[in-house]
Amino acid sequence: MSTPKAKRLLTDAELEGIALHFRLLGEPMRLKILQAVCHAPRTVTEIVAAVGATQANVSKHLALLAAAGILSRRKDGQSVYYGMKDKLAVQLCELVRANLTD
Repeated sequence: MSTPKAKRLLTDAELEGIALHFRLLGEPMRLKILQAVCHAPRTVTEIVAAVGATQANVSKHLALLAAAGILSRRKDGQSVYYGMKDKLAVQLCELVRANLTD
């Protein structure tokens, strides 16, 4: 798990944090949501239309992704915009996709 530069083993807390990140990214609907907001923030209504799910389902996933720091959340009047906060999540998805196609 550790790189040649990092000689120490990861702590249990660090491993748990990594596992949580992967669990969050392990749900296809959450990946659809990330895909929908990866280029620009979108409202909940726009995300619902982009992923083809119910608002309740999308809202549940958005809350989890925002709480984990993967998405940013900004309220503007009656609208709530979600955008990418953790660009590494998109990079991880791209790396996995590239590896699957090789």
